[in-house]
Amino acid sequence: MSVLDNFGQWKEFLSNRLEHAQHEGMEQSAISNLATEIGGYLASHVEPKNPEEKVLADLWNVADEQEKHAIANMMVKLVQHDSK
Repeated sequence: MSVLDNFGQWKEFLSNRLEHAQHEGMEQSAISNLATEIGGYLASHVEPKNPEEKVLADLWNVADEQEKHAIANMMVKLVQHDSK
C-alpha cells in the first residue's frame, strides 16, 4: 500500500521527512520551497487517492504561485503540529 492511499499515513510520512530535513539542518525557507515543488509534482502527476488529497489537488489547481506556497506551508505546519 502506498503512503498516498491513506491521508494519515501521508501526513506521518511527511512528518518523518520533515523531521529528518530539520535534523540535517535544512532551513525553513528551503523546506517551504521543497514542499511547494512536491505539491506541484503531486498535483501534476499523481491521482488523488482519498478525499483529503482531492481537496488539496482542487485547491492547488486554482491557486496562484503565492497561494501554492501558502498551501505548501500549511501542510508543513499541519504535520509539524500533528507530530507534537
